[in-house]
This record gives sequence, C-alpha cells and structure tokens, in this order.
Amino acid sequence: MDFIPKANKARAQDLSRGGVNAFCGRDGLPQPHHENRRLARRRALFFSLVALTALAALAALALVLGQQGLSAIDLAMLAVFAVTLPWTVIGFWNAVFGLIIALGRREPLDAVAPLAGRDAHERRLIGHTAIVVPAYDEDPQMVLGHIEATIDDLEDAGGLDNFEIFLLSDTQDSFRAAEEMRAVQGFCNRIGFADRFHYRRRSDNAGHKTGNLWEWLERRGADFDYMIVLDADSLMSGGAIRRLVRVMDCNPNLGICQTLIAGLPSRVAFTRMFQFGMRHGMRAYALGAAWWQGPAGPYWGHNAIIRIDAFMRHCRLPTLPGRGPLSGLVLSHDQLEAAQMVRGGYDVRVLPDEYGSYEINPPCLPEFVRRSLRWCQGNLQYLKLVTKPGWPPMARLQLALAILMYLSGPAWLLFMGLGFMQGALGVSGGAIADNPWGAAPSGLGLWLLAGMIVMVFAPKLAGLIDALADSRRRRSYGGGFRLLSSGIAEFLHGMLLAPIMAIAEALFILGLARGKGLTWKVQRRHGFAVTWRESIARFWPQTAIAALALTGFWLHAPQMLPWIIPVAIGPLSAILFCRFGTNPALGRMMARRRFAAIPEDIIAPPVVARAMRIATVADRSARIRAAAPALTPLPQPAGE
Repeated sequence: MDFIPKANKARAQDLSRGGVNAFCGRDGLPQPHHENRRLARRRALFFSLVALTALAALAALALVLGQQGLSAIDLAMLAVFAVTLPWTVIGFWNAVFGLIIALGRREPLDAVAPLAGRDAHERRLIGHTAIVVPAYDEDPQMVLGHIEATIDDLEDAGGLDNFEIFLLSDTQDSFRAAEEMRAVQGFCNRIGFADRFHYRRRSDNAGHKTGNLWEWLERRGADFDYMIVLDADSLMSGGAIRRLVRVMDCNPNLGICQTLIAGLPSRVAFTRMFQFGMRHGMRAYALGAAWWQGPAGPYWGHNAIIRIDAFMRHCRLPTLPGRGPLSGLVLSHDQLEAAQMVRGGYDVRVLPDEYGSYEINPPCLPEFVRRSLRWCQGNLQYLKLVTKPGWPPMARLQLALAILMYLSGPAWLLFMGLGFMQGALGVSGGAIADNPWGAAPSGLGLWLLAGMIVMVFAPKLAGLIDALADSRRRRSYGGGFRLLSSGIAEFLHGMLLAPIMAIAEALFILGLARGKGLTWKVQRRHGFAVTWRESIARFWPQTAIAALALTGFWLHAPQMLPWIIPVAIGPLSAILFCRFGTNPALGRMMARRRFAAIPEDIIAPPVVARAMRIATVADRSARIRAAAPALTPLPQPAGE
C-alpha cells in the first residue's frame, strides 16, 4: 500500500519518439486548421444569435417599462435584467443547437468531438495511467466499493496493464481513520488487484482536494502519463476508462478530456427528480456547448482524464490576494484549471454522450444547497482572475460564464424586487394600477414572459424532445408515457426548486459581502429523512421572504399577484418541499413504479449492478459493525 516508484522506460521511449502518432496513424488525427475555420464560423453564428436574442429581450423590456418614460427604477430593472441574460440566452442556444445535432446527425460526436481513437476499441493502450481517488472523511465501504466495481469492470474490459489505482485519503477524524484503515486492509486481502492498489493518508489536509492531488503529483506524477480523477462517490465503466486513455494516446495536444456524468440510481424522491431532469437534459445541452466551444471546453473536477506533464506545468493554482471568503485558496479549482490548460496551449474537451460515467447526487435539499453554495463561493473567486491579462478569449469567457451562473438567480430576485418597488411607489404615473408591466400593451409583457420561461427551461425541453424522438432512448427510460409524465412532474419540480435556490444564493452572496463564507465540510451522500427541525432551520428564510412578498403585493399591487404567485410557491413551501423530498415511503413508491426513472433504473449496466451489489453487502456489514465495540482512534496517519 506504499508509494513505490515504477520505471517505465519502454513507454517513455515510445512516447518520446512519437510512437503515439505513428500508432494512431496520420489520417486518424483531427485536422486543427480545418477545425479552427469551422469553429470560427460556428462561434460567429452562435454569438450573433446570442447577441440578437439578448438585445431583443432588452428592447422588449424597455418598451414594456418605458411607455411613459424610463424612471431610475426602470433603468435599474433593465441593468439587472441584462445580468440575467448571458447565462439564460447561451443556455437556450446551447439546447437548440444540441437538439438539432442530436436529431440530425447519426453520430453526433463526430460534429462536436473530432478526436482520433475515440471508437478504436481494438487499439492497444500506450500511456501509463493513474486512477486517483481523493477522499475526505468518507464512508470507506462506499469509496472502496466503487473502486472495486470500477477496477473489476476495467479488468473485464481488457485488463489492468498500464493502470494503477491510488486512494488518496485526507481523512482527519481519528475514528473515521481507524475505520478507513481497517476497511482498506480487508479490501486488499479480498481483491485480486492489490499489487496495483495504493493507499495513503495525510496528517494535514492542507489545500483540501487540490492540495491532496498536488501532494501525489509531486511524489508520483512523473511515473505516469495521465491521471483519471474520480471523486469519492464516482463510478466508471472499464470501457469508458479505456476510451479516455485511447483518446489521450491519439491526441497529443489534448490536455483534459471530460465525460458527462450521470447520477446513480436512488430511492430518494428529491434525488430521483433532480437527476432525472439532469439526465435527459444534459446530452442536448452539452452537444450544443461542445459544438462552439470545441477545444476550450469545461472541466468539472472529476470523471475526467488529464495529461499530467501539461497539468503540472500549467495548472498550479494561485493563492488569491486579500482577505475574506473570496481570497486565499480557490475552492472551484476545476474551471480555473481548464482555463489554465487552454492558456498553456492544450485542448480541453467534453465527450457529450452518456457512456459509463457516474456519481452519487445529493440525497436531500440541504445537502444540494450546501454543495451549490460552495460552488458559488468558488466561482465568485474568479472575479479576482477574469480581468487579468493573458487569458485566451475562450478561457476568459468560461471564467465569466462561471461567475454569471451564480449571479443570474439573485439578479432575477432583485429584478422582481425592483418591480415591486415600482408598483408600490407608483413611479410610472399610476399606470401600474391598470397593468402590472406599466402602460405598454399587456400582450408584449406576456410574450416577453413566455419567451424567458422557454429560454430558462430550454435544456429540459430539448432533452425531453431528444429522448422522446428516439425509440431506443424512450425504452431506456421505461417508455414514452413514463418519460413524458415524469418530465412534466420534473418541470414543476424545477419551477419550485429554482426560486428556493435563487434566494439561498442571494442570501449567501450578501453574507460573502459581509465576510462570511463556507468552510470545507464532510459531504453527506446517502439517503436519509430530513427532520422537520432541520427543514425549518434551513429554509425558514425562503418561506418568510415569499410570505412577505405576497403580502406586500396583495396590499400595494394586487394586480401583480398572478405574475408573482407561480414564483413564490416554491419558497413559500420550501420547508414542506425539503421534508417530503426525503420521505422514505414516497421514494420507495417512485422507485417501485419507476417514476422519474433514469436508464440505470430500468437496466443497470454491469459496473452499476456490481457497485449496487457491493453496496448491499457493505450496508449489511455496516449494521454488524454498528453493534460491535467501538474502534480505537488512530493517534497518527497511516504510514505512506
């Protein structure tokens, strides 16, 4: 279980002589000049459409608000509305172009991911790959179970030659460390690949996940060509892993290749609804994004392969200057690392298909919110970086979009708040009493509202159309009727969830402005019923804000209630939404009837079925251990 350096001179000589290129063949490699010309045309078309759409929306709102002249509040509403548009409009056109590609191309990946070796299953692997799994105070049975299922499937897919596996523990709790060490020892006694499995635990988790990875890179990175980074809850099929390595072998300028990540089957109602919407919506959205982003795509921090030498040369994270929660260690490291890789001259690409890449989604609304707010704080740290010189245009755009992702929801709340202020103060010459959108004809306001709703939910709509249009995909979700009915329910679920999240993000950003941020904590990954006490403690602000807003509109601008009630229902019912989202009986009923089922619920792929079997055995063992005497805490970390 120690780190043992392993020389691989034959592999190094093969790569240094250009053996990868010779093996893949010149014709198999993408033609960068041709793709650059295509990308220039695509981006010109895409951003022209984005700009025209955003300008049309702004012009429509100006007409709605400005029939009697634009007041200061009107101008503020226009400015805030403009903040919401980039993320919304780009998402809309991503979904449109992705749906066109999905329905119009027999092989959609050919249009968006022209990578040599992608489908060459017979080619031998050349690069030496480390599969690294950073973990922090996690359930060791879950982590080791996913590793075992992944590696067993990899062995079935073609063997473990060229692969080694590293569990990089940052566990700090002494009792958890003792349990983890015992679990690792039993794991190594049981598995057939113990000679390729390595474990170490740090005594100090300095730098959190990035510090954990860099400690390993500085110790062992030179022994490998690539690393596949998996989160503690990640699961990947052997075929997906081997495809990633082949793609890296055959594309020497590829720095990071990211897979789409699907949720694993769940019996929790909240999780089922969320990951069902993500699953059917992500393919069209990701296809559209990859179509114009090309070699400057995103990285999501796990379930991806990375070229180690390029990463070590270009992707070391800066320490942000200043004081407060937006300074110091960068929490959202992934998109910054992707931008640095692009700045270093390497490609970052996404493979936008649903092939063998999984994770466990948050088991309840509080955990979902906490994860989102951690990302929010990390993405807002990019404010200190996005204006720095030296970023290529696409890398700078990715950082800017990461920031706007978490400003869009709070901006919508501020927009509605300004609208209420306008109505309450009567600043539009009293016309507000007859028309909630000012003196403009109500038809224009209705069209604008309908257009914004369509754009916001375009990825979900495109995903449903994509899945319903393909008979194989319909069957994978349990049939067209089940897919459509679940899609309608998930659409309503999303309408309830979005304003809850927007309020949470707005309150959190206000806290950041006062110097209050998040600290790194253990993630809860398993399903459990959230108590009434926790639901009230976490979501009373949403309920209170919605109640106050509805009361204010009822007293000062009752004609606006039809516009506000659909938005306020989610926050008003946030406590109930949280509590019943983890109701065990509801989750079991949904699973039994295959409602909001993802394809892995219908027919589990071998790696998923294997992981579920291991999890069942581990759960039984956990109950036995719970009745046993307590473990003695470790006084120091396990030796490296």
